[in-house]
Amino acid sequence: MNAVKAAVPKSEPRHHTARITQMLDGVIKHLREDISKISEPKAQALFETSAEVLIGLRTAFQHYEAGTEEGLRR
Repeated sequence: MNAVKAAVPKSEPRHHTARITQMLDGVIKHLREDISKISEPKAQALFETSAEVLIGLRTAFQHYEAGTEEGLRR
């Protein structure tokens, strides 16, 4: 992220997508860590499902950055 941040101007979308991707990584990690800290199965399922949804969103951001998703190509 720091290399992208330094090399890409703030007006460039990749500056922002890299930051959001980093934030999503943090939330995904937090959700997964909290699953073992709670005992209610429904809450555990909610946290796991949330992590999986965010992984999909992170992947969409990564595809945009890489230009690999045809619908998201610049």
